[in-house]
Amino acid sequence: MIWVFKFSTFKDLLKLKYMRLYKFHVNYLVSKCLFMLVIVLIIKTILLPNLFTLDGSKNYEMALLKPENVRKKFLEVPQIVWGLNNQKIAFARACLTARMLNRSLLMPSLSASLFYKEIDKLEPISFDKVFDYEKFNSLCDGFVHLSQYSNVRNQSDVFELQKGSGRRWTIEKDFDQLKEFSKEDYDLYETIRVVGKNPFLWHDHWPVSDYAKVFECLVLVGEISQEANKVVSKIREFGNEVNSVTSYQTPYVAIHMRIEKDWMIHCKKREQRSNLSDICSSKEEIITRVANIAALRPPTVLYLAVANELLEGNSVLNGWKEGMHPVDKKGLGVVDIYKQHPYLIQAAIDYEVCLRADVFVGNSYSTFSSLLVLERSQKMIKSGISNACGIEGRWPSYAYNLEGESSGPRPWMTNFSDSSLQAISYGSNSVSC
Repeated sequence: MIWVFKFSTFKDLLKLKYMRLYKFHVNYLVSKCLFMLVIVLIIKTILLPNLFTLDGSKNYEMALLKPENVRKKFLEVPQIVWGLNNQKIAFARACLTARMLNRSLLMPSLSASLFYKEIDKLEPISFDKVFDYEKFNSLCDGFVHLSQYSNVRNQSDVFELQKGSGRRWTIEKDFDQLKEFSKEDYDLYETIRVVGKNPFLWHDHWPVSDYAKVFECLVLVGEISQEANKVVSKIREFGNEVNSVTSYQTPYVAIHMRIEKDWMIHCKKREQRSNLSDICSSKEEIITRVANIAALRPPTVLYLAVANELLEGNSVLNGWKEGMHPVDKKGLGVVDIYKQHPYLIQAAIDYEVCLRADVFVGNSYSTFSSLLVLERSQKMIKSGISNACGIEGRWPSYAYNLEGESSGPRPWMTNFSDSSLQAISYGSNSVSC
C-alpha cells in the first residue's frame, strides 16, 4: 500500500508540473500575440493615421470609395432666357448635356423678365427661387444631378467649350463634339464651361421621354405653389356661386387663349412661311370649338389664361355658350397676386393653375400649351390610361386650333416615343390623336 501511495504521489507531482509548464507556455504565447498586436496598432496609427477613426467606423479609405464622396465633375451653362417653358426646355437640355458628359450641372440662372432682343433688360433669378432644388435632385436621383457653385473646389480648373452655331454647324457635328468631350481626356478638368448661345438653341439629341423625366423633377417652390392655390381656390369659389342646383364641385376648364397682339402677328407670319392655315385661331373659333366638347356638362367654369393687356377689342368674356361661365384674372380678383411678381413667376402660377384644371384646351403651336399637355399626359399614363384619344377620363387635353369630331377641338396627348422634342419646342399640328 505504501509503494502504491508513493507512486501515485509522484505521478501527481509530474502531472502538476506539466500543467504549470503548459499554462506558462500558453500565457507566454497569448502575451506575445497581444504584444505584437499592440505594436502593429501603434505603428499603423503613427504612420497611417487616416486609416482609422476613433468611433470604430469603417476606415477612411473605404469611405472615399463611396459614390457620394467621389470628386464630382461639373458643367456650367450660360444664363437661360426666353419664356417660362422655353427656359424649362433649355434647362432640361443642359441637364441632358451634363448627363452625356457624365457631369453634374451647376445650378444655372433663369430670367425673371421676358426676353426677346433687349439683353440689357434681363433680370437673372436663381433656379432655386422658382423650383425646389432638393426635390429636383431627389426625384431625378440616378438620372441627372444639379450642383451648387459652392461644390466646386477649384474655380480656376475650367475648360471652355464653344458650342458651334450657324448653318454649317449641323446636328451631327454637335453630337460629335459632345461625344469628344465625354472622353476621359477632359476628366482632368473639374468644370467644363459652355460659352455661346443659350441652351434652348442647342441641338436636340434626346427623346421626349428623357425630357419628360427632367420636367417631372421640376417642382415649384412652396411660395409660388401657394400663390397658385389662391387662384385655384378663387376659381372653385366662382364655380360654387354659378352652381346653385347641384351639390357636386363644378369642374373648371383652363383655356390658354393665344389671341394677344404679339401672338397673332407671330402665328400669321408662320402660317405664311409654312403654307399652313391651322396655327392661328380667333376668339370666335375658340368659343365655337370649346362649346362642342362632348364631355363638358353645364354648369362649367372656363378659366381664360390670357394676357388681357395685350388684347385687341372687347372683353373675352362675351359670347360663350349658355351654361359655360368664363372668368379671367380680373373677374376673379387675383390681378394683384400676379402683379407683385416678375414675368417668370406669373407664368409659373398660370401654368400650375392650368395644370390642375379638370380639362385643358390650348394651341398645339404654343410651347406653354405643349408642355402642359406633356405633363398632363404623364399624369394620365400613371393613372393607367395609355391612350386618351376619344376617351373620357381624368387630365384630358384638347387643341382648339385643330378641328376634331363634331366641330370640336381635337383631343391631344403627347407622344412619348418621339425621338426628339422638335414637335413640342417649336410647335406643330401633331397631337397624337
